[in-house]
Amino acid sequence: MLNTNRRRFVAGGAAAAATLAMPTYLRAQSRPVELSVQYSIPALFKDLMENVAKEFMAKNPGITINLRAPENGYEEILQRNLRDVITNSLPDVAFHGLNRQRTLLERDIPVDLKPFMDADTEVKNLGYSPTLLSLGQVLGKQTGIGFALSTPILYFNADLVKKAGGDPAKLPTTWDEVVKLAAAIDAPAANTRSMFFDWTITGNWSWQALVLSHGGSLMNADESKVAFGEEPGRKAIQLLRRFVDEGKMADIRPDTAVQDFFAGRLGIAQQSTAQLGRFNREIGGRFPLVCARFPLASAQGRLPAGGNVGMMFTKDKAKQEAAWKFIKFACGPEGGTMMVRATGYMPASTIPAAREDMLAKFYAENPNHMISIRQQDVITGWYAFPGQNALRITDIINDGLQTVVNKSREPLVALDATVAEVEKLIPKKRA
Repeated sequence: MLNTNRRRFVAGGAAAAATLAMPTYLRAQSRPVELSVQYSIPALFKDLMENVAKEFMAKNPGITINLRAPENGYEEILQRNLRDVITNSLPDVAFHGLNRQRTLLERDIPVDLKPFMDADTEVKNLGYSPTLLSLGQVLGKQTGIGFALSTPILYFNADLVKKAGGDPAKLPTTWDEVVKLAAAIDAPAANTRSMFFDWTITGNWSWQALVLSHGGSLMNADESKVAFGEEPGRKAIQLLRRFVDEGKMADIRPDTAVQDFFAGRLGIAQQSTAQLGRFNREIGGRFPLVCARFPLASAQGRLPAGGNVGMMFTKDKAKQEAAWKFIKFACGPEGGTMMVRATGYMPASTIPAAREDMLAKFYAENPNHMISIRQQDVITGWYAFPGQNALRITDIINDGLQTVVNKSREPLVALDATVAEVEKLIPKKRA
């Protein structure tokens, strides 16, 4: 069943082009096919998804893409699609956060894309990076293919950095340096704020980045015990409080912080590279924007890859061929080029960055967009807690972090309480 609130795109043109060789159970399309597609975060993806759908349909006139009304975030689209299972109204294709693939797979919702990749001779020419492709693999299945991939980075207002005695050409590489510079930037009398570390990002992403960058993990190897309460997590939670106490970070909402940054009133913002296109557009020429890597506090430090993957939900054989074509286009070199230019994400394909007609010139002229690519050497998976309580665990961790930022609890007390609550929601391992 198609959502009545979707935005409909009607394809024109001649008959469908000949299809690629596919598994025997996928017969060539003999009549037009309609696909329902759902995504989230319209502030970043609405215009982009509409353009991707339009471009795809121009190249595939036998397929019509119907975009459902977007959900606000990765939690919202997950909840929506879990409800869709009950009403038998799942979209044919959906773009979900990397960390929500596991929850969907545990309910046997996504179709394994590996058979489609193995049977498609074009795949070897799409430039899929094995490292980034692995981010769409869960429990041995290719549950998705990266559409928009990101890492956490730091954004700096170069003018405020210089005014505080810093050097935009030599930005901080450690958290100690970040905190010191933030404190120097803070000038309430001049209506200038210091920094904002966005701990609220969907799926506890920034909190995971703090823990992983300290060499920690969210759970132990066999997932029988919560691990973010161990020493790396204790250092991470204390650092979060240092942002408040020493770095003068205010307890404000992310939207407020972002608007302050756009207006030139905030010196440092920790955010996803996903926001880079938006930051560039909103700042305009108001001040120079410079970005830096997310500091690693341990030699074993890693960073969680963020972003979303294209997933196939339809079990209809005729639609599966069309769905695979759309996923391959959106997540391939052409769709990846459109996506990078519209956002700050990086593609799962290595081809666009190497081709002058795609992104080679763009990256040369926009060095801030290279920060995420240069962090590929330390990326790891965006962890997903097991079991039916994954969404609830996300909320519990967020609530705990809020008490640290608003100073209603001491950091270690808040951490221990959060760990205890999460432990209760983890599926118990059977002997």
